Amino acid sequence: MLLFSLATLTPALLLALGSVWGGIWIGLAVLFITVFVFAMDRLGEKVVAQTASRAEFPSGDGLSVMLGLLHLPLLGLAVWSLSGASALSAWERIGLWVGYGLFFGQVAHPNAHELIHRSNRWLRGLGKMVYITLLIGHHASAHPKVHHIHVATDQDPSSARLGEGFWRFARRSWIGAFRAGWQAETRMRGRLSPPPPAWSHPYAGYIGGAVATLAAAFVLARAPGVIAVLAVATYAQLQMLLSDYVQHYGLRRPLREDGRPEPVGPQHSWNTPHWFSSAMMLNAPRHSDHHMHPTRPYPALQLEATMPILPHSLPVMAVIALWPGLWRRLMDPRTVAVMAPAAGGGKGG
Repeated sequence: MLLFSLATLTPALLLALGSVWGGIWIGLAVLFITVFVFAMDRLGEKVVAQTASRAEFPSGDGLSVMLGLLHLPLLGLAVWSLSGASALSAWERIGLWVGYGLFFGQVAHPNAHELIHRSNRWLRGLGKMVYITLLIGHHASAHPKVHHIHVATDQDPSSARLGEGFWRFARRSWIGAFRAGWQAETRMRGRLSPPPPAWSHPYAGYIGGAVATLAAAFVLARAPGVIAVLAVATYAQLQMLLSDYVQHYGLRRPLREDGRPEPVGPQHSWNTPHWFSSAMMLNAPRHSDHHMHPTRPYPALQLEATMPILPHSLPVMAVIALWPGLWRRLMDPRTVAVMAPAAGGGKGG
């Protein structure tokens, strides 16, 4: 747990110091999330730690709760510093925007993702709060109730198709996930008797919470505060969409004789064994195991030889994904090679 704690809490501390004092602290925060993480991955390229899958990890929940509770203060600092109330220079505010966007997308998001899979209602609520304040509360419904059910099929808006560029995927995925999450929640509520009141629909909380977040930003820093929230949330959501795009690009579950897709297996998600970036993202890059065991605590997620492996770490692959031509040259042959055995044994997906 020491590695997970250092990798996630260090950038949070540096960003907080950068918001208050500016200068070198901002540079250190951005360099930590980008250059330092890349360098540590390269230095420890062959380090792949495995943990007994049946072990209990109470400290894992402790770190997740700490990161969740730090989210609102950090978001408040981001609004205060980016809005100009902190008297930081324009370049310092740009640096903080990049730093906070990367942190919320690469640390806060994997942590919230971890929390919404917990059985404890309070922990799930903490994860939902993170997504709501990043203006993407619907992810708390669309992820477990759509993505995990339909992953690696055309019914999942968050599974990129072979040959689909990131920017096209991002537009389709955001809108599709919002709609699919709404439909899933509405169907579930329709089976209840008596029907619950409209105000209790989860989407009322997601939309209302987003409005409340923007209102709080306005109270804190007027219009520049609202712009700051929108800017940081947009950057964070970009990181989230890149993560989905990279981790499921082109992989499909073949259809069985009854027309249903085969069960989710290790071959339906891309993974990276890079140790430090994985620690910073709470083992989210061990994605196949997460989809096969959604409730398994992040310190216990495993890597196996049968799991498709990306050629670079997840953050590096996310940068490459912004350039569709380069991405397709790198990934299309690998994807075809992974899917070839499945295509030979099913009807195709």
